[in-house]
Amino acid sequence: MGNATESTGLDAFRDELRTWLGDHLSDDVVRAGRRPVEGATLEVLRSWNRTLADGGWAAPSWPAAHGGRDAGVDEQLVYLEEMNRVRAPGPVNVIGVSNIAPAIMHFGRAGQKERFLAPMLRGDEIWSQGMSEPDAGSDLAGLRTQAVEDGDDFVINGQKTWNSMGHFADWCQLYVRTDPTTRKHRGITCFLVDLTTAGIEARPLTTITGGQSFAELFLSDVRVPRSAMLGPLHEGWGVAMTTLSHERAGVARLHLSLANKLDDLLADPRSGRGLGDPRLRERLARSYADIACMRFLTERSLADPSAAGAGGSLAKLAWAHCDQELANLAVDLIGLEALGDRWGENLLAVRQASIAGGTSEINRNIVAEHVLGLPR
Repeated sequence: MGNATESTGLDAFRDELRTWLGDHLSDDVVRAGRRPVEGATLEVLRSWNRTLADGGWAAPSWPAAHGGRDAGVDEQLVYLEEMNRVRAPGPVNVIGVSNIAPAIMHFGRAGQKERFLAPMLRGDEIWSQGMSEPDAGSDLAGLRTQAVEDGDDFVINGQKTWNSMGHFADWCQLYVRTDPTTRKHRGITCFLVDLTTAGIEARPLTTITGGQSFAELFLSDVRVPRSAMLGPLHEGWGVAMTTLSHERAGVARLHLSLANKLDDLLADPRSGRGLGDPRLRERLARSYADIACMRFLTERSLADPSAAGAGGSLAKLAWAHCDQELANLAVDLIGLEALGDRWGENLLAVRQASIAGGTSEINRNIVAEHVLGLPR
């Protein structure tokens, strides 16, 4: 009876979202969601973000008190499936909504929650995440950007890189070293930093595709008030782990995005050119099977909260391999003509899949130590 009631509740949740999307989602928004976030596209997506927030669909996992729906993992999964089905973009600032906001809810003071959460939810203020540095990418504990106490302020000097939407962002969740004398996982502090503060320069980074979705931040004698601290002094590692542990259902985005790519490839009439080759047919079948296995892996990970971290690493590894193989397959099926359109751009774009969000090498270490029980 309990399972039937739960299923009925999920069906009602799905039907409500489907009806709402049918009433509000436009072709212009779908097209904007497929393009890089910049210029006019950014404004279309901001407007859509406000529509999502007004309907209560910008962040269903958030508490209702902050504009969400208190959605559990199953409901979050339904949300992602339905949004993916109609290619509806989510919030324009997914890192802020999915990662930074939960840390503010957990560690933030009442004034910080009141000041930051509502404009973040609506897309009125864009947030970036200041973790990676030129010499500290997947190894967050190796960061060197330093903050020195000076009365009621901290003076920050250093550099951050690979800040998603950093040159569009209004605020940054910035991780800095406040105690260089202790072991590296300690002595880190998190600050909520206004990016218009004197001494901060955001330079867009041009990727191999020619896009500019990332930036690097240069911080020179940047004065930040103690009140900007998120969480306790020197305890930023705990804030970072909280930031990275939220939105368990978000791992489903990986296999859903791949399923979309495979559908688009099969819908391209040129893809049939290579299907006379049994080796290409075998690779196509393998990609289909890999995506199906990713879905099963996701469902297993979501069913066991204790395995969420390692499950996420497994999913990320599988996604990186499958995304790159699917990009190669698209060009092999269509031929050199594919290099001049979206498939050629995708071939370049997916090179980052095995680096972004934690390199494949780091994820293999996590799986080795926490799944297989191997020594460090």
